[in-house]
Amino acid sequence: MHLLIIAATPFEVAPLEQYLTKTFETELPTVYKKEELTVQVLVTGVGLFQTSYHLAKVLPLVEPDLVINAGIAGAFNRSLKIGDVVNVVSERFADLGVEEADGSFTDVHEMGLIDPNQHPFKNSILENPTASQFDFLPKASAISVNKVHGTEKSIEAIQQKYKADVESMEGAAFFHACLLEEVPFLEIRSISNYVEKRNRENWNLPLAIESLNKVLIEMTQSFIPVKK
Repeated sequence: MHLLIIAATPFEVAPLEQYLTKTFETELPTVYKKEELTVQVLVTGVGLFQTSYHLAKVLPLVEPDLVINAGIAGAFNRSLKIGDVVNVVSERFADLGVEEADGSFTDVHEMGLIDPNQHPFKNSILENPTASQFDFLPKASAISVNKVHGTEKSIEAIQQKYKADVESMEGAAFFHACLLEEVPFLEIRSISNYVEKRNRENWNLPLAIESLNKVLIEMTQSFIPVKK
């Protein structure tokens, strides 16, 4: 099995790479092997465009059995706790469109520039058919943006429009690429903060990263066949 794990930044998956370095054989930089499992880690850089570019380059070459997008996220849904890890089952591009004269936002689907049901979209939403196979994490809906929300006014407007659980800067591009390439995939996000009036003092990156990597390591271990 070839497992490809992608992250926007190296620090989000640093504990996973430390684990792989210690317990797997390093075949190439960021490529690790143990028995029948190969784990490849790819750091794309932050943002939708960097994620799209790297996936377009690597997916046809690697042909992975499963791709995991691992990272942190901000939560709109206050029932999620800081440090919770979620399985993102749907994504939307939430700032691709126009700002109207009254300050409201109209996305490209509403404008008619992209048909809401043009593959791989379904009613303007990107859905993960693989997500239902992994029930060990709570499921969440997400939006992806180039500019994360940091004012009360913009947060209220985006919540009313899309009613998402979490927000990131890469997920929708990841969904889009994997759906078009017909590759099984998962997006796993750990909650580092709530989407609120911007205040970095309320964030807990160490806890979010610890929780995320615990799940990643457990998943990696689960893919190693048990010897009888």
